Amino acid sequence: MELAGSTPTTADAPRKDIFILSGQSNMAGRGGVLLHSHPRKWDGVVPPECAPSPNILRLSAHLRWEVSNEPLHRDIDSRKVCGVGPGMAFANAVHNSGSCGGSIGLVPCAVGGTAIREWARGEHLYQNMVRRAKEAVKHGSGEIRALLWYQGESDTYTQDEVDAYRMKMESLIGNVREDLALPSLPIIQVAITSGDKYLEKIREIQLGIEAENLRCVDAKGLELKEDNLHLTTEAQVKLGRMLAECYLTHFAPKQQPRAS
Repeated sequence: MELAGSTPTTADAPRKDIFILSGQSNMAGRGGVLLHSHPRKWDGVVPPECAPSPNILRLSAHLRWEVSNEPLHRDIDSRKVCGVGPGMAFANAVHNSGSCGGSIGLVPCAVGGTAIREWARGEHLYQNMVRRAKEAVKHGSGEIRALLWYQGESDTYTQDEVDAYRMKMESLIGNVREDLALPSLPIIQVAITSGDKYLEKIREIQLGIEAENLRCVDAKGLELKEDNLHLTTEAQVKLGRMLAECYLTHFAPKQQPRAS
């Protein structure tokens, strides 16, 4: 297993089912971040569904594989305080299903407060996501199974943002598939549950986008923190399970029956 501080080799590294986690703060994770503490801090509570496992790895900001633990985005969304997101609950659910052949590799890329225009091809966030995804599959260490995407709250403020959102999201889907040379890359998008004046219009766009191997998981109804913007820890666990169910239902490789 290639972990931080060791040299990865193809021979001794278990193949990974790799998942890109991207978008803004509710993907990066704010579950358990104390809103009224100064300075702001995470409460450190890790639900059992988000417990670390030697079979679940994360690609660090320094592009090294390490055992994954909360907060997943601590060195990616580094200007904010990160807490629990959906990634670990997702990874544990997928791994426990027995659908993956080896270990799971998570590639955190989400950054809080970012609008869809900041994820356009050529912009830093997009280029960093593609760079990290390509690094994740070096040495033949695994296969990218899906991109999990939760973003849109920052595009609910103006009609201009709404008018541009569909085209920009469709461009993102096409660009990331082209740049990773994965034309059928599964993408699971989350329909947002919080935002500003045009929340419902952005949700309508997200729920209405149609593309091959694109699915949408609806976060509406999940519990929000006092700020009415970020999901609670419990809601993040539920979302992680919802994402896992979507992946397992629509995209997970079919397991071959074992010979008796």
